[in-house]
Amino acid sequence: MDLLINVGLPLSLAIIMLSLGVGLHVADFKRVLSRGYPFAIGALCQVILLPMAAFITVTAFALPPEIAVGFMLLSFCPGGVTSNILSKLAKGDVALSVSLTAVISLLSMITVPFLAAWSIAHFMREAAPEVSITGLAIALFLITTLPVAIGVSLRHFATGFAERVDALLSKLATALFVLIVLAALAGNWQLFIDNLGAMGAGLVSLNIALLAIGLGIARAAKLSWNESKTISIETGIQNSTLGITLAALITGTESGFSPLALPSAVYGIMMYVVALPYIAWLRGR
Repeated sequence: MDLLINVGLPLSLAIIMLSLGVGLHVADFKRVLSRGYPFAIGALCQVILLPMAAFITVTAFALPPEIAVGFMLLSFCPGGVTSNILSKLAKGDVALSVSLTAVISLLSMITVPFLAAWSIAHFMREAAPEVSITGLAIALFLITTLPVAIGVSLRHFATGFAERVDALLSKLATALFVLIVLAALAGNWQLFIDNLGAMGAGLVSLNIALLAIGLGIARAAKLSWNESKTISIETGIQNSTLGITLAALITGTESGFSPLALPSAVYGIMMYVVALPYIAWLRGR
């Protein structure tokens, strides 16, 4: 288990982020400048409104401190590859989805450490582990930002090679995601059973609320229907593997997978239960 957490978990996330980067083009970043308004709406929903909705949810469901922190960590995570795929399935604006995922993923090394430190101090109080904001930022750079940058560079400077390994990396990333989610659940099985009712209801409620909030704000901002679908998905779908990894980085690995990882692990399964019917509804409109 120690080997899986210390080596397998960060390596898995790095491969997932590398897979994301290989699928990106430099133009995906330049597009932000030409489509600033819809990007700004999506960034507002992801960086500000999403954590606010998570805070309201954990307060309303009166979740235990560690579970509450796990919810907040999940809310700080960008969409990742999954949101791009779901945007494509929903016939949304895939280019906007990719741009949001790319930029927010790179910015996460700056925003996440501060937000994580605050949420731990707020919910866990005297039981809060010491969080090194600098150490967390460096770790996030090494396992998220750097792999994305390497992937984008490969796509730009070695396009043929990037195209050949893209599908393989995607399959490997999916397999690693499943392994990490199952391992995190198994490592906190009793806590999972004890809190399944409130935690499951909270996660489903939060997921539905975020999808609705994203869609509502995008429509209120007078974005196109395709842009609105993408903003909804980017707001409601998070990178649960990053949430699990954050939990391990914060609490250490001496006692196995951290309880802080449990919401992200459960969400990694539940998000498909909520999202797929919603995607089918979006496709039909």
